[in-house]
Amino acid sequence: MKISYNWLKDFVDISWPAEKVETILTDLGLEVEGIDNFESIQGQLEGIVIGKVLECTSHPNADRLKLTQVDIGKTEPVQIVCGAPNVDKGQWVPVAKVGTTIYNQKGESLKIKKGKIRGEMSLGMICAEDEIGLGESHEGIMVLEGDFKSGQALNTIFPVETDQVFEIGLTPNRADAMSHWGVARDLRAGIIQQGKSLPINTPSISSFHVEDRSRRTKIEVKNSDLAPRYCGVTITDINIDASPIWLQNRLKAIGINPKNNIVDITNYVMHELGQPLHAFDADKIKNSKIIVKTLEEGTIFTTLDGVERKLSSEDLMICDSQKPLCIAGVLGGENSGVTETTKSIFLESAYFNPISVRKTAKRHGINTDASFRFERGIDPNITEDALKRASVLISEIAGGKVSSDIDDFYPKKIEDHQVFLTFDKINSLVGEELDSGVIKSILTSLDIKVNNVSESGMGLTIPAYRVDVTREVDVIEEILRVYGYNNIQLDNKFNVSVANSSKFEDYKVQNIIGNMLVSKGFYETMANSLTTADYVEYSNRLSKENNVEIINPLSQDLAVMRQSLLFSGLENIGFNLNRKNENLKFFEFGNSYHKYEKEIIEQKHLALFVVGNKTEENWLNPSKQVGFFYLKGIIESVLTKLGLTFSTDINNDDTIAEGLAFKVKKKTVVKFGRLKKEITEAFDISSEVLYANFDWNSLLTLTTKIKFKTQDIPKYPEVRRDFALLLDENISFEQVESIARQTDKKLLQQVNLFDVYQGKNLPDGKKSYAVSFTFRDPHKTLTDKKVDKIMSKLQKQFESQLQAELR
Repeated sequence: MKISYNWLKDFVDISWPAEKVETILTDLGLEVEGIDNFESIQGQLEGIVIGKVLECTSHPNADRLKLTQVDIGKTEPVQIVCGAPNVDKGQWVPVAKVGTTIYNQKGESLKIKKGKIRGEMSLGMICAEDEIGLGESHEGIMVLEGDFKSGQALNTIFPVETDQVFEIGLTPNRADAMSHWGVARDLRAGIIQQGKSLPINTPSISSFHVEDRSRRTKIEVKNSDLAPRYCGVTITDINIDASPIWLQNRLKAIGINPKNNIVDITNYVMHELGQPLHAFDADKIKNSKIIVKTLEEGTIFTTLDGVERKLSSEDLMICDSQKPLCIAGVLGGENSGVTETTKSIFLESAYFNPISVRKTAKRHGINTDASFRFERGIDPNITEDALKRASVLISEIAGGKVSSDIDDFYPKKIEDHQVFLTFDKINSLVGEELDSGVIKSILTSLDIKVNNVSESGMGLTIPAYRVDVTREVDVIEEILRVYGYNNIQLDNKFNVSVANSSKFEDYKVQNIIGNMLVSKGFYETMANSLTTADYVEYSNRLSKENNVEIINPLSQDLAVMRQSLLFSGLENIGFNLNRKNENLKFFEFGNSYHKYEKEIIEQKHLALFVVGNKTEENWLNPSKQVGFFYLKGIIESVLTKLGLTFSTDINNDDTIAEGLAFKVKKKTVVKFGRLKKEITEAFDISSEVLYANFDWNSLLTLTTKIKFKTQDIPKYPEVRRDFALLLDENISFEQVESIARQTDKKLLQQVNLFDVYQGKNLPDGKKSYAVSFTFRDPHKTLTDKKVDKIMSKLQKQFESQLQAELR
């Protein structure tokens, strides 16, 4: 939320640096995330002066250019080449001197330099209004009417407003601070706490008066639960035009583009007081009657943005006697708003049920400044005052005439909250004893009325606009934020609770694996769980029927919950590759969602993505692309870290071109491999992508059953022996290892394949495996005789079961 400092000063008379105000607001809970500088005219017209054209002749070398002599207050006039058709002798004109930077209407800059144009020296620039941000015309130079002094700064006749704008990260509970008036109230309370008494200026509505009663628009509210208060007034003889500069600047400072005086005034009052208003063209209201009601399910209504929407029977609508005009509190209709031809308006100011507005806005995917305020809860008792404030401004700026009394439907007043505050509770929660005088001063500065004071506490009346303050603890929070959290002394003791949790808690195991992957060069990603429904078409295992659909999606690209982490990961890869980040190692912990007939299943996964080279290019080591076995090694390290023993299985994932799977106790826990090209190319990825998908829920369940054992470091040395085996080319290393493990289960510690050869000097259909075997006896030193005996057994088993030969 943007708050203008100049605007705040209308309510609170201060001249402090914006940085000091920033500190006070942040300490009060209105966190200032930044301060932006605003200039009504960019560059503030610095370096631009008023000059008088003394001579104007044709350029000797160009038919369309003029050679001028301009007096800009120096001892001698300066020569300027000008291409405008309307430049002439005797004119007062804006001149940008050499070295000046000018900014056009689009904010584009141009620095004026001394130079020659078609052979003639030019020492400045005579400007058109759009070239210096003073208008949109570019038909010729800007000619100033009146009598001026040569060299006079242009910003002395075109005042430039500068402002500092606070960007406040407003929390959802602070509905009372959704306006400059609301922020000013808090600021005043903070200033009072610092020992300075300060009044707050209220926007004046004393000049409001009804000029005649010739144009009443009747109001009928059929659902008071959804519209507890509804006010309206008719204003005639309006002249639709641009707003005055001061009003435009106020809106521009907070990021709102001015439209016309009526719309600008309603926006101004909304951001000033926090009360949304809506102006209807009174001539478009049939039978001069407004009816506030709901309509039949499926009614078609075209909103101001030109979109046809199907209404719900729960949507509150503003209608005339024949048709709907506006979605209450959310967005107006296409054919009832103010246009350039509007002469009379019906001005609405209301308090709508916050829950109803929130549901309607979400149902239709609409978020407006009005709905933002209504759905959080505005002040129900400022409705009429805001209407009067806007009416006064319309009379002053647009020439409007109030032509009816204010109709105010308010059958049941929304009462202020009553709370009893006990001193013991304050001291208990705050942690120290606060003086009752300080407490009373803080409450009064927050417009909280102290009805009575006793030894035990205070009886309080909380204004209705503080929708978040309804309990005793809420009041204590208000006292504490104004008193200042930093002013509470730290206690001498520190209490802490020790949680009794398993070492296999999900987040603990996740952190262990995440840290391990980071140490191997991976980066963690967190993708949106919302995605497009079309991605499931890339896999036969996924189906649109299993999509968990969002009722009110923000867009079609965010319409369903993802069934796989694969596609959001490929989006991340494509994004990085397009920005020349070509060596990628990503991992993500996330959920997939599947809808079935009777339930929705949520499953957790760990996904790995590897693209590009194993290491960055450098002078010592050549670049080497990561391959399948690199990913396989990473996966094995994850499973080993979790203490799991695994076996190889077939990968039946149809998104994988080449891959494997690992099983633990007959449960497939991970599938991995190289993705098919047709999938990667669908995401504009031409590089090879390696992908692994862990079933994290299953891994976690299996990990909790693992019992870790410890043992002493071996006292006796290990012995290594090697075999060079000639085998059929279809025999895998897994078969060799399995036979070795079965042959000797006591002393054999490790079997390793350290070389594979196939080709010259070997028979067709054969390959050579160089395999090492490591032995150790935990109780004594092994002898050569013992090892030779085991190696002999191994040789016989390989020969008999694999028809192997020693080379």
